[in-house]
Amino acid sequence: MRCYFRSNRFKNISLHTPISIVPLRFIFAVETPLQSYTVTPPIKPWPQRLFPNRLVAMIRRQQNLDLALQIFHYAGKYHPAFTHNYDTYHAIIYRLSRARAFEPVESLLLELQDSGINCSEDLFITVIRSYGLASRPKMALKTFLRIQTFGVRRSVRSLNTLLNALVQNNRFSSVHLLFKYSKSKFGVVPNVFTCNILIKALCKKNDVEGARKVFDEMPSMGIVPNVVTYTTILGGYVSRGDMIGAKRVFGELFDHGWLPDATTYTILMDGYVKQGRFTDAVKVMDEMEENGVEPNDITYGVIILGYCKERKSGEALNLLNDMLEKKYIPNSALCCKVIDVLCGEGRVKEACKMWEKLLKKNCTPDNAITSTLIHWLCKEGNIWEARKLFNEFERGTISSLLTYNTLIAGMCEMGELCEAARLWDDMLEKGCVPNEFTYNMLIKGFLKVGKAKEVIKVVEEMLDKGCLLNESTYLILVEGLLKLGKREELLNILSMIISSGAVDFKAWNLFVPHFVSNVNEQANILEKILIETFR
Repeated sequence: MRCYFRSNRFKNISLHTPISIVPLRFIFAVETPLQSYTVTPPIKPWPQRLFPNRLVAMIRRQQNLDLALQIFHYAGKYHPAFTHNYDTYHAIIYRLSRARAFEPVESLLLELQDSGINCSEDLFITVIRSYGLASRPKMALKTFLRIQTFGVRRSVRSLNTLLNALVQNNRFSSVHLLFKYSKSKFGVVPNVFTCNILIKALCKKNDVEGARKVFDEMPSMGIVPNVVTYTTILGGYVSRGDMIGAKRVFGELFDHGWLPDATTYTILMDGYVKQGRFTDAVKVMDEMEENGVEPNDITYGVIILGYCKERKSGEALNLLNDMLEKKYIPNSALCCKVIDVLCGEGRVKEACKMWEKLLKKNCTPDNAITSTLIHWLCKEGNIWEARKLFNEFERGTISSLLTYNTLIAGMCEMGELCEAARLWDDMLEKGCVPNEFTYNMLIKGFLKVGKAKEVIKVVEEMLDKGCLLNESTYLILVEGLLKLGKREELLNILSMIISSGAVDFKAWNLFVPHFVSNVNEQANILEKILIETFR
Protein backbone atom coordinates (compact mmCIF):
# COMPACT_ATOMS: atom_id res chain seq x y z
CA MET A 1 0.00 0.00 0.00
CA ARG A 2 1.33 3.36 -0.94
CA CYS A 3 0.94 6.52 1.03
CA TYR A 4 1.25 9.93 -0.65
CA PHE A 5 1.75 13.27 1.16
CA ARG A 6 -0.15 16.20 -0.36
CA SER A 7 2.46 18.56 1.04
CA ASN A 8 6.20 18.43 0.63
CA ARG A 9 6.90 19.93 4.08
CA PHE A 10 8.09 16.56 5.50
CA LYS A 11 10.27 15.52 2.59
CA ASN A 12 13.56 16.72 4.12
CA ILE A 13 12.94 15.15 7.58
CA SER A 14 14.92 12.08 8.50
CA LEU A 15 15.46 10.07 11.68
CA HIS A 16 18.49 12.21 12.43
CA THR A 17 16.71 15.54 12.03
CA PRO A 18 16.54 17.37 15.40
CA ILE A 19 13.03 18.12 16.67
CA SER A 20 12.41 21.06 19.01
CA ILE A 21 10.63 20.03 22.24
CA VAL A 22 7.61 22.11 23.18
CA PRO A 23 6.57 22.24 26.88
CA LEU A 24 3.27 20.49 27.61
CA ARG A 25 1.76 23.63 29.11
CA PHE A 26 1.86 25.26 25.63
CA ILE A 27 0.47 22.19 23.89
CA PHE A 28 -2.61 22.13 26.14
CA ALA A 29 -2.92 25.88 26.60
CA VAL A 30 -5.71 26.30 24.07
CA GLU A 31 -7.79 23.16 24.71
CA THR A 32 -7.40 23.14 28.58
CA PRO A 33 -7.33 26.57 30.21
CA LEU A 34 -6.22 26.74 33.90
CA GLN A 35 -9.73 27.62 35.00
CA SER A 36 -11.06 24.26 33.84
CA TYR A 37 -8.89 22.23 36.26
CA THR A 38 -10.85 20.78 39.23
CA VAL A 39 -9.55 19.36 42.51
CA THR A 40 -11.16 16.10 43.53
CA PRO A 41 -13.07 16.43 46.84
CA PRO A 42 -11.65 14.33 49.73
CA ILE A 43 -15.02 12.56 50.18
CA LYS A 44 -17.85 11.63 47.83
CA PRO A 45 -20.56 12.68 47.44
CA TRP A 46 -19.46 16.24 48.17
CA PRO A 47 -22.40 18.59 48.89
CA GLN A 48 -23.27 21.09 46.15
CA ARG A 49 -24.40 23.64 48.71
CA LEU A 50 -22.21 23.99 51.79
CA PHE A 51 -22.83 26.09 54.88
CA PRO A 52 -20.59 26.33 57.98
CA ASN A 53 -22.98 24.31 60.17
CA ARG A 54 -22.97 21.47 57.67
CA LEU A 55 -19.15 21.50 57.46
CA VAL A 56 -18.96 21.38 61.28
CA ALA A 57 -21.19 18.28 61.25
CA MET A 58 -19.00 16.69 58.53
CA ILE A 59 -15.81 17.31 60.55
CA ARG A 60 -17.33 15.93 63.75
CA ARG A 61 -18.73 12.87 62.01
CA GLN A 62 -15.53 11.96 60.16
CA GLN A 63 -13.65 9.24 62.07
CA ASN A 64 -10.42 9.64 60.07
CA LEU A 65 -8.68 12.73 61.46
CA ASP A 66 -6.52 13.31 58.35
CA LEU A 67 -9.63 13.21 56.21
CA ALA A 68 -11.40 15.64 58.54
CA LEU A 69 -8.52 18.11 58.06
CA GLN A 70 -8.64 17.61 54.26
CA ILE A 71 -12.39 18.31 54.31
CA PHE A 72 -11.76 21.55 56.23
CA HIS A 73 -9.04 22.73 53.80
CA TYR A 74 -10.94 21.69 50.65
CA ALA A 75 -14.06 23.59 51.76
CA GLY A 76 -12.08 26.79 52.35
CA LYS A 77 -9.97 26.64 49.19
CA TYR A 78 -12.14 25.06 46.51
CA HIS A 79 -15.83 25.17 47.39
CA PRO A 80 -17.45 28.08 45.54
CA ALA A 81 -18.49 31.02 47.72
CA PHE A 82 -17.70 29.19 50.97
CA THR A 83 -15.92 31.03 53.81
CA HIS A 84 -14.80 29.57 57.10
CA ASN A 85 -16.12 31.03 60.33
CA TYR A 86 -15.28 30.60 64.01
CA ASP A 87 -17.39 27.44 64.34
CA THR A 88 -15.58 25.59 61.55
CA TYR A 89 -12.16 26.51 62.98
CA HIS A 90 -13.27 25.48 66.47
CA ALA A 91 -14.59 22.12 65.20
CA ILE A 92 -11.34 21.11 63.47
CA ILE A 93 -9.04 22.51 66.21
CA TYR A 94 -11.08 20.64 68.83
CA ARG A 95 -10.66 17.35 66.92
CA LEU A 96 -6.94 17.86 66.33
CA SER A 97 -6.07 19.00 69.85
CA ARG A 98 -7.97 16.11 71.42
CA ALA A 99 -5.91 13.77 69.22
CA ARG A 100 -2.73 15.66 70.23
CA ALA A 101 -2.03 16.66 66.62
CA PHE A 102 -0.59 19.99 67.75
CA GLU A 103 1.41 20.91 64.63
CA PRO A 104 -1.69 21.49 62.45
CA VAL A 105 -3.39 23.12 65.47
CA GLU A 106 -0.68 25.78 65.63
CA SER A 107 -0.90 26.36 61.85
CA LEU A 108 -4.67 26.77 62.04
CA LEU A 109 -4.38 29.19 64.96
CA LEU A 110 -2.05 31.38 62.86
CA GLU A 111 -4.55 31.21 59.96
CA LEU A 112 -7.38 32.15 62.31
CA GLN A 113 -5.37 35.06 63.71
CA ASP A 114 -4.70 36.42 60.19
CA SER A 115 -8.31 35.95 59.09
CA GLY A 116 -9.72 38.54 61.50
CA ILE A 117 -12.59 36.21 62.45
CA ASN A 118 -14.10 37.00 65.86
CA CYS A 119 -13.18 34.23 68.31
CA SER A 120 -14.44 32.94 71.62
CA GLU A 121 -12.38 31.95 74.65
CA ASP A 122 -13.78 28.40 74.41
CA LEU A 123 -11.38 27.55 71.58
CA PHE A 124 -8.33 28.46 73.68
CA ILE A 125 -9.69 26.60 76.71
CA THR A 126 -9.86 23.47 74.52
CA VAL A 127 -6.25 23.89 73.36
CA ILE A 128 -4.91 24.68 76.87
CA ARG A 129 -6.65 21.64 78.33
CA SER A 130 -5.28 19.39 75.57
CA TYR A 131 -1.72 20.66 76.06
CA GLY A 132 -2.09 19.93 79.78
CA LEU A 133 -3.28 16.37 79.15
CA ALA A 134 -0.39 15.88 76.71
CA SER A 135 2.14 16.90 79.43
CA ARG A 136 3.09 20.09 77.60
CA PRO A 137 2.55 22.78 80.27
CA LYS A 138 4.79 25.36 78.53
CA MET A 139 2.59 25.30 75.43
CA ALA A 140 -0.51 25.55 77.63
CA LEU A 141 0.95 28.71 79.20
CA LYS A 142 1.97 30.09 75.79
CA THR A 143 -1.60 29.59 74.50
CA PHE A 144 -3.04 31.42 77.52
CA LEU A 145 -0.63 34.35 77.05
CA ARG A 146 -1.52 34.78 73.35
CA ILE A 147 -5.32 34.82 73.81
CA GLN A 148 -5.48 38.63 73.69
CA THR A 149 -3.64 38.74 70.33
CA PHE A 150 -6.83 37.24 68.84
CA GLY A 151 -8.92 40.11 70.18
CA VAL A 152 -10.32 37.88 72.93
CA ARG A 153 -10.39 38.94 76.58
CA ARG A 154 -9.08 36.41 79.08
CA SER A 155 -11.47 35.34 81.83
CA VAL A 156 -11.24 33.28 84.98
CA ARG A 157 -12.31 30.22 82.94
CA SER A 158 -9.12 30.14 80.83
CA LEU A 159 -7.02 30.96 83.91
CA ASN A 160 -8.52 28.04 85.83
CA THR A 161 -7.99 25.70 82.87
CA LEU A 162 -4.33 26.74 82.74
CA LEU A 163 -3.86 26.30 86.51
CA ASN A 164 -5.41 22.82 86.30
CA ALA A 165 -3.02 21.93 83.46
CA LEU A 166 -0.08 23.08 85.59
CA VAL A 167 -1.25 21.03 88.60
CA GLN A 168 -1.59 17.94 86.36
CA ASN A 169 2.05 18.42 85.39
CA ASN A 170 3.33 19.11 88.93
CA ARG A 171 4.17 22.77 88.21
CA PHE A 172 2.94 23.82 91.64
CA SER A 173 5.17 26.91 92.03
CA SER A 174 3.91 28.27 88.69
CA VAL A 175 0.31 27.92 89.93
CA HIS A 176 1.09 30.10 92.96
CA LEU A 177 2.87 32.70 90.80
CA LEU A 178 0.04 32.97 88.26
CA PHE A 179 -2.53 33.22 91.05
CA LYS A 180 -0.54 36.02 92.70
CA TYR A 181 -0.41 38.14 89.52
CA SER A 182 -3.74 37.09 87.97
CA LYS A 183 -5.41 40.47 88.56
CA SER A 184 -2.45 42.85 88.05
CA LYS A 185 -0.89 41.14 85.00
CA PHE A 186 -3.82 39.43 83.29
CA GLY A 187 -6.82 41.41 84.49
CA VAL A 188 -8.49 38.27 85.80
CA VAL A 189 -10.22 38.17 89.20
CA PRO A 190 -9.86 34.73 90.87
CA ASN A 191 -12.99 32.88 92.00
CA VAL A 192 -13.58 29.98 94.40
CA PHE A 193 -12.48 27.45 91.76
CA THR A 194 -9.17 29.32 91.30
CA CYS A 195 -8.57 29.21 95.07
CA ASN A 196 -9.43 25.51 95.15
CA ILE A 197 -6.87 24.79 92.41
CA LEU A 198 -4.20 26.76 94.30
CA ILE A 199 -5.03 24.91 97.54
CA LYS A 200 -4.80 21.61 95.65
CA ALA A 201 -1.36 22.59 94.27
CA LEU A 202 -0.08 23.53 97.74
CA CYS A 203 -1.42 20.31 99.29
CA LYS A 204 0.24 18.23 96.55
CA LYS A 205 3.44 20.12 97.36
CA ASN A 206 2.90 19.04 101.00
CA ASP A 207 2.52 22.69 102.01
CA VAL A 208 -0.69 22.24 103.98
CA GLU A 209 0.12 25.31 106.08
CA GLY A 210 0.29 27.42 102.89
CA ALA A 211 -3.00 25.88 101.72
CA ARG A 212 -4.56 26.70 105.10
CA LYS A 213 -3.34 30.31 104.77
CA VAL A 214 -5.06 30.68 101.36
CA PHE A 215 -8.18 29.09 102.88
CA ASP A 216 -8.19 31.64 105.74
CA GLU A 217 -7.64 34.58 103.33
CA MET A 218 -10.52 33.63 101.00
CA PRO A 219 -13.23 35.63 102.90
CA SER A 220 -11.08 38.80 102.67
CA MET A 221 -11.04 38.28 98.85
CA GLY A 222 -14.82 38.11 98.89
CA ILE A 223 -14.77 34.36 98.22
CA VAL A 224 -16.68 31.82 100.30
CA PRO A 225 -15.00 28.37 100.63
CA ASN A 226 -17.19 25.52 99.37
CA VAL A 227 -17.30 21.75 100.01
CA VAL A 228 -14.48 21.18 97.50
CA THR A 229 -12.27 23.67 99.39
CA TYR A 230 -12.78 21.87 102.70
CA THR A 231 -12.35 18.46 101.06
CA THR A 232 -9.08 19.51 99.40
CA ILE A 233 -7.61 20.79 102.68
CA LEU A 234 -8.85 17.64 104.45
CA GLY A 235 -7.11 15.55 101.76
CA GLY A 236 -3.89 17.47 102.39
CA TYR A 237 -3.95 16.49 106.06
CA VAL A 238 -4.81 12.87 105.19
CA SER A 239 -1.87 12.63 102.74
CA ARG A 240 0.40 13.81 105.52
CA GLY A 241 -1.07 11.22 107.89
CA ASP A 242 -2.46 13.93 110.22
CA MET A 243 -5.91 12.53 110.97
CA ILE A 244 -6.43 14.98 113.85
CA GLY A 245 -6.06 17.90 111.42
CA ALA A 246 -8.30 16.12 108.91
CA LYS A 247 -11.01 15.52 111.50
CA ARG A 248 -10.81 19.18 112.59
CA VAL A 249 -11.42 20.39 109.01
CA PHE A 250 -14.27 17.86 108.72
CA GLY A 251 -15.90 19.45 111.79
CA GLU A 252 -15.38 23.00 110.44
CA LEU A 253 -17.24 22.02 107.30
CA PHE A 254 -20.36 21.27 109.36
CA ASP A 255 -19.85 24.39 111.51
CA HIS A 256 -19.98 26.63 108.42
CA GLY A 257 -23.26 25.12 107.23
CA TRP A 258 -21.93 22.74 104.58
CA LEU A 259 -22.66 19.04 104.24
CA PRO A 260 -19.82 16.72 103.16
CA ASP A 261 -20.28 14.79 99.93
CA ALA A 262 -19.24 11.20 99.09
CA THR A 263 -15.71 12.34 98.16
CA THR A 264 -15.18 14.06 101.55
CA TYR A 265 -16.29 10.96 103.48
CA THR A 266 -14.24 8.66 101.24
CA ILE A 267 -11.00 10.64 101.72
CA LEU A 268 -11.48 10.58 105.51
CA MET A 269 -12.20 6.83 105.47
CA ASP A 270 -9.16 6.18 103.29
CA GLY A 271 -6.95 8.01 105.79
CA TYR A 272 -8.19 5.79 108.63
CA VAL A 273 -7.80 2.59 106.57
CA LYS A 274 -4.20 3.48 105.66
CA GLN A 275 -3.39 3.93 109.33
CA GLY A 276 -4.98 0.59 110.20
CA ARG A 277 -7.83 2.30 112.06
CA PHE A 278 -10.50 0.29 110.32
CA THR A 279 -13.11 0.68 113.07
CA ASP A 280 -12.94 4.48 112.68
CA ALA A 281 -13.34 4.10 108.90
CA VAL A 282 -16.49 1.96 109.36
CA LYS A 283 -17.89 4.57 111.78
CA VAL A 284 -17.41 7.28 109.12
CA MET A 285 -19.27 5.12 106.58
CA ASP A 286 -22.14 4.56 109.05
CA GLU A 287 -22.28 8.32 109.65
CA MET A 288 -22.31 8.88 105.91
CA GLU A 289 -25.34 6.63 105.44
CA GLU A 290 -27.12 8.27 108.41
CA ASN A 291 -26.70 11.67 106.73
CA GLY A 292 -28.25 10.32 103.53
CA VAL A 293 -25.06 10.44 101.45
CA GLU A 294 -24.81 7.52 99.00
CA PRO A 295 -21.40 5.84 98.78
CA ASN A 296 -19.81 5.84 95.31
CA ASP A 297 -17.60 3.20 93.67
CA ILE A 298 -14.45 4.66 95.27
CA THR A 299 -16.06 4.61 98.74
CA TYR A 300 -16.92 0.93 98.28
CA GLY A 301 -13.40 0.23 97.07
CA VAL A 302 -11.77 1.85 100.13
CA ILE A 303 -13.91 -0.07 102.64
CA ILE A 304 -13.68 -3.38 100.75
CA LEU A 305 -9.87 -3.11 100.71
CA GLY A 306 -10.03 -2.34 104.42
CA TYR A 307 -12.03 -5.53 105.05
CA CYS A 308 -9.51 -7.47 102.94
CA LYS A 309 -6.62 -6.14 105.05
CA GLU A 310 -8.50 -7.24 108.16
CA ARG A 311 -8.98 -10.69 106.52
CA LYS A 312 -12.76 -10.30 106.77
CA SER A 313 -13.70 -12.01 103.52
CA GLY A 314 -17.44 -12.28 104.24
CA GLU A 315 -17.87 -8.55 104.84
CA ALA A 316 -15.74 -7.74 101.77
CA LEU A 317 -17.87 -10.06 99.60
CA ASN A 318 -21.15 -8.62 100.94
CA LEU A 319 -20.05 -5.08 100.14
CA LEU A 320 -18.88 -6.13 96.66
CA ASN A 321 -22.32 -7.67 96.02
CA ASP A 322 -23.94 -4.47 97.29
CA MET A 323 -21.74 -2.50 94.91
CA LEU A 324 -22.82 -4.67 91.96
CA GLU A 325 -26.51 -4.32 92.90
CA LYS A 326 -26.12 -0.55 92.71
CA LYS A 327 -24.63 -0.97 89.21
CA TYR A 328 -21.12 0.12 90.16
CA ILE A 329 -18.32 -1.72 88.35
CA PRO A 330 -15.50 -2.84 90.68
CA ASN A 331 -12.01 -2.55 89.25
CA SER A 332 -9.82 -5.54 88.52
CA ALA A 333 -7.42 -5.04 91.45
CA LEU A 334 -10.32 -4.90 93.91
CA CYS A 335 -11.86 -8.14 92.60
CA CYS A 336 -8.47 -9.91 92.72
CA LYS A 337 -8.02 -8.82 96.32
CA VAL A 338 -11.44 -10.18 97.35
CA ILE A 339 -10.75 -13.48 95.53
CA ASP A 340 -7.37 -13.78 97.28
CA VAL A 341 -8.94 -13.24 100.71
CA LEU A 342 -11.82 -15.65 100.04
CA CYS A 343 -9.57 -18.38 98.66
CA GLY A 344 -6.99 -17.83 101.39
CA GLU A 345 -9.72 -18.77 103.85
CA GLY A 346 -10.62 -21.86 101.79
CA ARG A 347 -13.77 -20.32 100.30
CA VAL A 348 -12.87 -21.06 96.66
CA LYS A 349 -16.45 -22.00 95.71
CA GLU A 350 -17.71 -18.59 96.86
CA ALA A 351 -14.97 -16.94 94.81
CA CYS A 352 -16.21 -18.92 91.76
CA LYS A 353 -19.77 -17.76 92.42
CA MET A 354 -18.51 -14.20 92.61
CA TRP A 355 -16.82 -14.66 89.21
CA GLU A 356 -20.11 -15.96 87.75
CA LYS A 357 -22.01 -13.02 89.28
CA LEU A 358 -19.64 -10.59 87.58
CA LEU A 359 -20.53 -12.23 84.26
CA LYS A 360 -24.28 -12.03 84.94
CA LYS A 361 -24.00 -8.35 85.83
CA ASN A 362 -22.29 -7.65 82.46
CA CYS A 363 -19.08 -6.89 84.30
CA THR A 364 -16.84 -9.31 82.41
CA PRO A 365 -13.91 -10.48 84.57
CA ASP A 366 -10.60 -9.64 82.92
CA ASN A 367 -7.45 -11.77 82.61
CA ALA A 368 -6.10 -10.68 86.00
CA ILE A 369 -9.29 -11.73 87.85
CA THR A 370 -9.57 -15.01 85.93
CA SER A 371 -5.86 -15.83 86.44
CA THR A 372 -6.19 -15.22 90.18
CA LEU A 373 -9.14 -17.62 90.44
CA ILE A 374 -7.44 -20.24 88.20
CA HIS A 375 -4.35 -20.03 90.43
CA TRP A 376 -6.39 -20.80 93.54
CA LEU A 377 -8.38 -23.60 91.86
CA CYS A 378 -5.12 -25.23 90.74
CA LYS A 379 -3.63 -24.75 94.20
CA GLU A 380 -6.63 -26.60 95.64
CA GLY A 381 -6.08 -29.38 93.06
CA ASN A 382 -9.23 -28.48 91.10
CA ILE A 383 -7.43 -28.26 87.76
CA TRP A 384 -10.42 -29.40 85.70
CA GLU A 385 -12.62 -26.76 87.34
CA ALA A 386 -9.88 -24.29 86.40
CA ARG A 387 -9.94 -25.61 82.82
CA LYS A 388 -13.73 -25.24 82.71
CA LEU A 389 -13.46 -21.66 83.96
CA PHE A 390 -10.77 -20.96 81.34
CA ASN A 391 -13.02 -22.29 78.54
CA GLU A 392 -15.95 -20.17 79.72
CA PHE A 393 -13.71 -17.10 79.89
CA GLU A 394 -12.42 -17.70 76.35
CA ARG A 395 -15.94 -17.52 74.91
CA GLY A 396 -16.00 -13.75 75.36
CA THR A 397 -12.37 -12.70 75.85
CA ILE A 398 -8.91 -13.44 74.46
CA SER A 399 -6.79 -15.02 77.16
CA SER A 400 -3.52 -13.31 78.01
CA LEU A 401 -0.11 -14.91 78.56
CA LEU A 402 -0.70 -14.57 82.30
CA THR A 403 -3.90 -16.66 82.11
CA TYR A 404 -2.26 -19.35 79.95
CA ASN A 405 0.80 -19.47 82.21
CA THR A 406 -1.31 -19.87 85.34
CA LEU A 407 -3.27 -22.80 83.93
CA ILE A 408 -0.22 -24.46 82.31
CA ALA A 409 1.59 -24.20 85.67
CA GLY A 410 -1.37 -25.87 87.40
CA MET A 411 -1.54 -28.68 84.83
CA CYS A 412 2.24 -29.32 85.04
CA GLU A 413 2.11 -29.35 88.83
CA MET A 414 -0.56 -32.04 88.74
CA GLY A 415 1.30 -34.07 86.11
CA GLU A 416 -1.27 -33.39 83.37
CA LEU A 417 1.38 -32.77 80.71
CA CYS A 418 -0.81 -33.71 77.75
CA GLU A 419 -3.29 -31.04 78.74
CA ALA A 420 -0.45 -28.58 79.31
CA ALA A 421 0.78 -29.36 75.77
CA ARG A 422 -2.72 -28.74 74.36
CA LEU A 423 -2.81 -25.37 76.09
CA TRP A 424 0.67 -24.63 74.70
CA ASP A 425 -0.49 -25.39 71.14
CA ASP A 426 -3.66 -23.34 71.63
CA MET A 427 -1.60 -20.45 72.91
CA LEU A 428 0.74 -20.48 69.90
CA GLU A 429 -2.19 -20.73 67.45
CA LYS A 430 -3.68 -17.58 68.95
CA GLY A 431 -0.42 -15.68 68.59
CA CYS A 432 0.39 -15.63 72.31
CA VAL A 433 4.20 -15.87 72.66
CA PRO A 434 5.47 -17.95 75.63
CA ASN A 435 7.98 -16.40 78.02
CA GLU A 436 10.60 -17.77 80.47
CA PHE A 437 7.88 -18.67 83.01
CA THR A 438 5.98 -20.79 80.45
CA TYR A 439 9.13 -22.73 79.50
CA ASN A 440 10.13 -23.13 83.16
CA MET A 441 6.75 -24.64 84.03
CA LEU A 442 7.00 -27.17 81.18
CA ILE A 443 10.57 -28.09 82.16
CA LYS A 444 9.47 -28.52 85.77
CA GLY A 445 6.50 -30.65 84.69
CA PHE A 446 8.59 -33.01 82.53
CA LEU A 447 11.24 -33.34 85.24
CA LYS A 448 8.52 -34.25 87.72
CA VAL A 449 7.58 -37.30 85.63
CA GLY A 450 11.22 -38.12 84.77
CA LYS A 451 11.11 -37.20 81.05
CA ALA A 452 14.64 -35.82 80.54
CA LYS A 453 14.45 -36.09 76.72
CA GLU A 454 11.37 -33.87 76.67
CA VAL A 455 13.23 -31.38 78.88
CA ILE A 456 16.04 -31.19 76.27
CA LYS A 457 13.42 -30.53 73.54
CA VAL A 458 11.89 -27.69 75.57
CA VAL A 459 15.33 -26.09 76.13
CA GLU A 460 16.07 -26.42 72.39
CA GLU A 461 12.77 -24.72 71.58
CA MET A 462 13.55 -22.02 74.12
CA LEU A 463 16.96 -21.30 72.56
CA ASP A 464 15.56 -21.39 69.01
CA LYS A 465 13.03 -18.72 69.95
CA GLY A 466 15.78 -16.52 71.46
CA CYS A 467 14.39 -16.82 74.99
CA LEU A 468 17.19 -16.50 77.55
CA LEU A 469 17.31 -18.99 80.40
CA ASN A 470 16.91 -17.11 83.67
CA GLU A 471 18.07 -17.97 87.20
CA SER A 472 14.98 -20.10 87.84
CA THR A 473 15.56 -22.12 84.64
CA TYR A 474 19.13 -23.02 85.64
CA LEU A 475 18.11 -24.01 89.17
CA ILE A 476 15.14 -26.10 87.93
CA LEU A 477 17.40 -27.89 85.41
CA VAL A 478 20.25 -28.58 87.85
CA GLU A 479 18.12 -29.70 90.78
CA GLY A 480 15.68 -31.70 88.61
CA LEU A 481 18.21 -33.52 86.38
CA LEU A 482 20.66 -34.27 89.20
CA LYS A 483 17.81 -35.66 91.28
CA LEU A 484 17.00 -37.99 88.38
CA GLY A 485 20.70 -38.89 88.06
CA LYS A 486 20.77 -37.40 84.54
CA ARG A 487 24.17 -35.72 84.80
CA GLU A 488 25.08 -36.45 81.16
CA GLU A 489 21.84 -34.89 79.91
CA LEU A 490 22.58 -31.82 82.01
CA LEU A 491 26.04 -31.50 80.42
CA ASN A 492 24.42 -31.77 76.97
CA ILE A 493 21.99 -28.99 77.81
CA LEU A 494 24.81 -26.78 79.09
CA SER A 495 26.78 -27.41 75.88
CA MET A 496 23.71 -26.37 73.87
CA ILE A 497 23.33 -23.19 75.89
CA ILE A 498 27.00 -22.19 75.47
CA SER A 499 27.06 -22.93 71.73
CA SER A 500 23.92 -20.84 71.23
CA GLY A 501 25.59 -17.86 72.92
CA ALA A 502 22.43 -17.35 75.01
CA VAL A 503 24.20 -17.36 78.38
CA ASP A 504 22.92 -15.15 81.18
CA PHE A 505 26.17 -14.88 83.18
CA LYS A 506 24.42 -13.73 86.37
CA ALA A 507 22.22 -16.84 86.24
CA TRP A 508 25.23 -19.00 85.23
CA ASN A 509 27.19 -17.85 88.32
CA LEU A 510 24.25 -18.77 90.51
CA PHE A 511 23.96 -22.17 88.89
CA VAL A 512 27.63 -23.31 89.10
CA PRO A 513 27.77 -23.76 92.92
CA HIS A 514 24.66 -25.96 92.72
CA PHE A 515 26.26 -28.18 90.10
CA VAL A 516 29.81 -28.66 91.36
CA SER A 517 31.32 -28.89 94.82
CA ASN A 518 34.90 -27.60 94.38
CA VAL A 519 37.02 -25.37 92.13
CA ASN A 520 38.92 -28.21 90.47
CA GLU A 521 35.70 -30.00 89.60
CA GLN A 522 34.28 -26.72 88.21
CA ALA A 523 37.31 -26.31 85.95
CA ASN A 524 37.16 -29.92 84.76
CA ILE A 525 33.45 -29.81 83.97
CA LEU A 526 33.72 -26.44 82.23
CA GLU A 527 36.64 -27.75 80.15
CA LYS A 528 34.62 -30.83 79.20
CA ILE A 529 31.63 -28.68 78.16
CA LEU A 530 33.82 -26.38 76.07
CA ILE A 531 35.55 -29.32 74.33
CA GLU A 532 32.15 -30.88 73.53
CA THR A 533 30.79 -27.57 72.31
CA PHE A 534 33.60 -26.51 70.02
CA ARG A 535 34.75 -29.95 68.80
